[in-house]
Amino acid sequence: MSGILISGGDVIDRSGRRRADVRIADGTIVEVGDALAAGPDDRVVDAAGLVVSPGFVDLHTHLREPGKEEAETIETGSRAAAKGGYTCVVAMPNTDPTQDSVSVVEFVRRQGEVAGLCDVRPSGSITVGRRGDQLTPMAELAAVGVHLFTDDGNGVQDPLLMRRALEYALDLGVVLAQHCEVARLTEGAVMHEGHCCSRLGLPGWPSLAEELMVYRDIELVRITGAPVHILHLSTAGSVELVRRAKADGLPVTAEATPHHISLTDELLAGYSSLYKVNPPLRTMADVHAVREGLADGTIDAIATDHAPHAPETKEQPLDQAPPGMLGLETALGVCIAHLDVPLEQIVAAMSWQPAAIAGVGDRHGRPVAAGEPANLTVFDPTVEWEVRPAELASKSRNTPYIGVPLRGRVRHTILDGTLVVVDGAAQR
Repeated sequence: MSGILISGGDVIDRSGRRRADVRIADGTIVEVGDALAAGPDDRVVDAAGLVVSPGFVDLHTHLREPGKEEAETIETGSRAAAKGGYTCVVAMPNTDPTQDSVSVVEFVRRQGEVAGLCDVRPSGSITVGRRGDQLTPMAELAAVGVHLFTDDGNGVQDPLLMRRALEYALDLGVVLAQHCEVARLTEGAVMHEGHCCSRLGLPGWPSLAEELMVYRDIELVRITGAPVHILHLSTAGSVELVRRAKADGLPVTAEATPHHISLTDELLAGYSSLYKVNPPLRTMADVHAVREGLADGTIDAIATDHAPHAPETKEQPLDQAPPGMLGLETALGVCIAHLDVPLEQIVAAMSWQPAAIAGVGDRHGRPVAAGEPANLTVFDPTVEWEVRPAELASKSRNTPYIGVPLRGRVRHTILDGTLVVVDGAAQR
């Protein structure tokens, strides 16, 4: 039986770091050890100087299909994910139509299977149409495998509705993921409310708008006992609120994006919409707080919030352009370049920790050991590189990292025992 032998790499998984060869056959890791001999039909992957880890899992990917295929399709987004080392992504529900019904969720899942580049797990919206006034049929969606529910792009404004959603989620064994934004405080906002927005004369998005909802939902967790996952933390105050919630033993998890650990609001001084995101880029003090949250475990996961936009929309004036930037292909390079933590900790935050939150820990983020699914990433942690737009797999090009030195790049990605990326090139 033909297989794959990954030779000479440093394996990083939840047990630590070690030098080992990894043999794969029929979608499964069959042997891990020293100086394994290649079989006559084995494809040998030379991993000398490289790291072999469980595949990355992204909790927060916008694939745009159905409805905005001019910006991204499930196929192109899956290809970008695979090139970034992701073997599984959670597809956000702000599509058109919204992922608030079994038919739309099943469409997204099927399109992911057809692409065959990574495991696409559809999320479901908390409310119908993400309008915030009526809960979706959560039991029906959970029955077809939806584990994460979110109105991402909108925070659930009604505290009673959010409480009811948490109570249902607890009964169903699913997780609600909240976009924390008090909408009345951000009406017309373009960027972070601070010195920079005042100097530029632009309406500001205050930190308080995020922190009020983080606080509210933590207190709702306290009275319901239901878990909540907080999307894209961006302020020092939010990080501290989550830190206290965890100290109290509450089932609260949180994620941070690569751009919120590497970019600040001052970059909008040139009025470039490439730097417009939601929540907005904050101050350097907030950046340091988010980095510290990742370092001390307050923040569980690194999630890309990959948000492709067609050029004709993103190139509008700053106050009219939609928020969001690409993230799947650059996440590893940004994180290694900007986080002063052990590499093992970065891999944990990109692999098995988000896998547990997403409910995919049976297939992804698994130990690199015999008998485990062969969903793996092989990357060079030291190579320095810069983004070339023509080489991006995403259908869109709205990344601010062009010309910015990054460190660490994926070389190979293995999904269910198949090499879907070889030497940085997608095979499908």
